[in-house]
Order: sequence, then structure tokens, then C-alpha cells
Amino acid sequence: MPNSNLRTGEPRWPAMIAVLGIGGLYLVLPNSLTVGPNWGLPAVLIVLEMGVVASHRGGSRRTNEMLAYSILSLLTLALITSLFLLVGALLAHKGTPKEMLAAAAALWVTNVMVFASWYWRLDAGGPNQRDLLNEHLDGAFLFPQMVMDAETKETMGEVGWRPGFIDYLFLAFNSSAAFSPTDSPVLSRWAKLVMMIQSSISLTTIAVIAARAINIL
Repeated sequence: MPNSNLRTGEPRWPAMIAVLGIGGLYLVLPNSLTVGPNWGLPAVLIVLEMGVVASHRGGSRRTNEMLAYSILSLLTLALITSLFLLVGALLAHKGTPKEMLAAAAALWVTNVMVFASWYWRLDAGGPNQRDLLNEHLDGAFLFPQMVMDAETKETMGEVGWRPGFIDYLFLAFNSSAAFSPTDSPVLSRWAKLVMMIQSSISLTTIAVIAARAINIL
């Protein structure tokens, strides 16, 4: 008899929207803060995302994960490169304060979405592996639902709970805004390291925003 708690796979569209949203944010960056034209990255992302969608629908897990990791690696490299270029422009007093503030804000939001995507893709083997489970009981992050007793889960409608992209987005936002995971302790060493990188990028971006704001005042 089939398990009544068995759920279908978690939706991929929130993660896809996040990736395409990052591409949209790069369109507002000046070309001086990107490698090549600022439309180059969004164009590559669209092509790669088409491959991710096709491989997922076709059941090719290996190809799907390879393309997904390629996208995230590309986005992370682009983010760090643009951040270095932004700091360099600030030190060289290039660009208007308004332009630099807009670029720093775009990179801060990009940082949140890039690392939310990493957490979603890596935690407990990623979405493809989590799809095979009836319930999320082990992972790099200790979500509140994971420590609820059976009665509480049933009362709150959390039986068979598994994290989705929004849970990781909330985690990444807190890590960038409060420099801590707040409601979800970090258990895995790889997650602690990645979170340190995210917080460092966020702190650097906020410092740029503060510096430009002081110049404006």
C-alpha cells in the first residue's frame, strides 16, 4: 500500500525565477562592473536554464545537476568579480554616487539569491535527492520543523515537511542582513564555510553603500 505521506517533487520554478532575477539585476550594472557587456550573463543564464529544465523533465539527473552547478559557479564568480570591480571603482572615485549605490544594492540582493540557490542545491543532497524522501529529517541546517514532535507536526499540518526554495531564501536573507542564520542553526561544516563567504560579501557590499552614502551627505 502506498505511503500517504509521499509527496511529489518540490517545485523548481522559485529557483529558476531567482536565477533569472539575478540576470535581470546584472542589467542595471554599468559595464565597468561586469566582464563583457552587462547583457552577456543574462543571455548565458537563459540558455543554461533551458538545459536545466529540459534535463529535469527528461529525467537526466546527472546532466541536470551538472548544469545547475555550472550556473551557480558562474553566478558566484560574476558576483565576486563585480564586487571587486565595485570596490576598485570606489577607491578610484569612479562613477557617480547614485550609480555606485544602485550597483551595490543590486549586488547585495544578488548575494542573497546566489547563496539561497547554493543552500537549496546542496542541502541533504539537493532537490533531486530530497524528492526521494517522505520527510526531511537530516541536513546541513536544523529547521524548526525538524525538531517538532509527531503530535505538533500533525497539529500544525507539517507532517512530511521538506524545505523548499523559500526556506533557503529566508536563511540566506538573514545571513546577509543579520550575519546569522537566526531560526535555523547551521550543522554542517561546508554550510558554515559557505555562510561565512556570504556574510563577508554582504559586509563588504554594505560598507560600499555606507561609504557612498557618506559621500552623498
